[in-house]
Parts: sequence; structure tokens; C-alpha cells
Amino acid sequence: MPKPRRPLTRPHAIWCARTDTGYVRDNNEDAVAVNAARGLAVLADGMGGYNAGEIASAMAVERVMELLGQWLEKVGAAARPQAIARAMQRCVAQANRAIFEAACEHADFAGMGTTLVVAALHEKTLLIGHIGDSRAYRLRGGVLQQLTCDHTLLQEHIDLGLMTEEEAAISPYRGLLTRALGVQDDAPLDVQMQTVEPGDLYLLCSDGLTDMLDASALATALTGDAPLATQAQTLLDMANAQGGHDNISLILCRVHDGL
Repeated sequence: MPKPRRPLTRPHAIWCARTDTGYVRDNNEDAVAVNAARGLAVLADGMGGYNAGEIASAMAVERVMELLGQWLEKVGAAARPQAIARAMQRCVAQANRAIFEAACEHADFAGMGTTLVVAALHEKTLLIGHIGDSRAYRLRGGVLQQLTCDHTLLQEHIDLGLMTEEEAAISPYRGLLTRALGVQDDAPLDVQMQTVEPGDLYLLCSDGLTDMLDASALATALTGDAPLATQAQTLLDMANAQGGHDNISLILCRVHDGL
């Protein structure tokens, strides 16, 4: 008889999500959501005409949370990282199609789209998918590492050696995306798998945070054992203190035992 499969356990983690309009914008076009029971988090930064950006980001977050959450609920502990990655890509593709069709059918929504970063924590693996310039970071052992690579024109120029990161930081073309959800009928999702360790702290965020704070400032705010809610509010306050030029959204996840 085959041996019974050992039940799989999820690393114990705590989550915190925050979003803020900032000091310049009149409305918040970001959207965030966390399902701690499923180890799932989604963040989106919308763009478009009047109200269209917030509609695109809300659609993206709601669709991905619903579809991927249902899939994870159905599959449960039997899920494997590769299968989760494929499911994540399918769910994001469905969200992209819904946003794209809405933009085509309603004149007020023409051109709307959104960035997206989604994380799914399962067993000892954190799967991260992203489109656009919303980012994921990991703080481990006091060292902050950017895990995602922006889908922007400036990042392409950096990769080609046409521009330095310092030059890109002050360029007036920083917001030009090369990939976004809902803008075309296809939006490939970059997915990576990270092996988590106790003490890891993961940050998902919109560019309203990273345009205001550099990596050093982020690391300073995230270092230490303050409650996640305190660290999240500190990041919002720091970004607003630098001008709060955009909506600011972030999700924190701290893995602290259960491996």
C-alpha cells in the first residue's frame, strides 16, 4: 500500500495592508487586498481617465483574489508551486481580459489599465507575480533586496546600459510602462518562486512609495521588530513627508515560525 501523504503545513506569517491617497491626488487609484487564511495578497496601481484607473485596479484585485482564492481553496495542501504559478497566470489573464473588454465597451474607460503585484504563500515557497512597476522586496538578515524588475522604458534602458539607475531616478519619463494589465488583450505575468525563511519580511508596494523613498529609507523603516501595522504606517508617513506626490499602497508579510 502506498504511504499516506504527510499533511503539508503553511509557514506561519502575519500580514498588513495599507493604502493612502497622498497629499497631491484627489482620489486613490490603488487597490489592495489580503486573504491571510489562504496566504494570498494582491496590490494594483491603476491608470486612465477620470475614475478609470481606480476601476481598473479594483477589477484586477477583486478578480485575482476571487479566482485564485477559489482555486487555492479547492486544491488546498495538494497544491505545488508550479501548479500555483500556472493558476496565478491564468487568473491574471482572466482579469486582464475583463479590464480590456470593459475599456473597449465603455468610452469613459478607454485606455484604462493597472499595474499588479500578487503574492501567494504556500508551504516554504512565496510565489510572486507582477506586471508594471509595482514591486516586491524582501528584507532578510537586515539586507533589503528588490525581487521584481520594473516593466518600464527606463528599466529597459538601464538593462541595455543606455542609462544609469541614478539618471533614471531623476528622469521625467519614469512612469512610462512597457507592460500593464488591461491595456492589451494579452499581458504576460512574470512569476518567481522564493524560498522563505523565518524572520523574512516581504514588501509589496506601488510606485507611490518607491518614488518617494529609496532602498535605504525602506530598509531603515522595515528593520526591527515593531508591529507590522507600525512599520506600515511609518512607511506611509515617510512617503507623505517627502511630498506624497502619488497614491501610496503597501502590503507587508512577516514569516516568523512554522517551517
